[in-house]
Amino acid sequence: MSSTQLSHRIAALEDLPEIVAIYNSTIASRKVTADTEPISVDSRLPWFYAHSPDKRPLWVVDGEAGIIGWLSFSDFYGRPAYAGTAELSIYLHEDARGRGIGRYFLQAAIEHAPQIAVHTLLGFIFGHNTPSMNLFASFNFQIWANMPRVATLDGIERDLIIFGKRID
Repeated sequence: MSSTQLSHRIAALEDLPEIVAIYNSTIASRKVTADTEPISVDSRLPWFYAHSPDKRPLWVVDGEAGIIGWLSFSDFYGRPAYAGTAELSIYLHEDARGRGIGRYFLQAAIEHAPQIAVHTLLGFIFGHNTPSMNLFASFNFQIWANMPRVATLDGIERDLIIFGKRID
């Protein structure tokens, strides 16, 4: 699938089970999320409702058999002075990885940011998640913070790298 064939849409509540399934599928790798056990759809309802299309959209890309990936814009730090900053999260179905969907999402997010009054984008990425770090670096995100050994996954301490990009 080329990025020219891709399109996204705003997630609907009925998409939440597939969104959660994709998220949960990444937990075992210990590369993508700090959650160590699967989460429930019900536990993600407040998160889902925090994503409004006009300020903090949640996008999905559909494939032949359902949703193949999602991207969310989330508040950073939750205080009004940071309203122009958003954290991006990209999660892809296992069968959709390495097909340009992450690149598509990141390009679309960068282009969309000014429309939702976002001037700064952040990505919080584990230091051992080389594919995600390479993706953000390829769009000229820079390392703004290296938080060494702040997460412990299965007894192994992991770094959190914060990538940032100013959208002017």
